Amino acid sequence: QVQLVESGGGLVQAGGSLRLSCAASGIIFNIYTMGWYRQVPGKQRELVATITSGGATNYADSVKGRFTISRDNAKNTVYLQMNSLKVEDTGVYFCNARLVAIYWGQGTQVTVSS
Repeated sequence: QVQLVESGGGLVQAGGSLRLSCAASGIIFNIYTMGWYRQVPGKQRELVATITSGGATNYADSVKGRFTISRDNAKNTVYLQMNSLKVEDTGVYFCNARLVAIYWGQGTQVTVSS
C-alpha cells in the first residue's frame, strides 16, 4: 500500500520559513518524480515544485528563488524548504509521487500571516 505522509506545516509570519517533509512508503522511491503542489479553497491545485529521480528540479515562477525542493533517497523522503514566505503562499500543500501511476498525500496546512 502506497503512503505519502506530509509534515512540517503550520502558522508562520510573512518573511519566515518552514520546511515540509513527505515520507513515502510502498513505492520504489528513487525512481519516482516527486513533487509539491498547493491548493487554496475555490482554486485548482497548482504545481509548486518537482524533482526527478535524477535530481532535476522545476519550480513555479511564484516560488523561484524562495523555495527549494530536495530528496533523500535513503530516507524515502522529499523536502520543501520555504523561505521568505508570503501571505499568498498560504494553502494546503500536497506531496505527489509520479511514475506511471500518480499518488497523493493527505496534505499539510501552511498559513502565512501578515
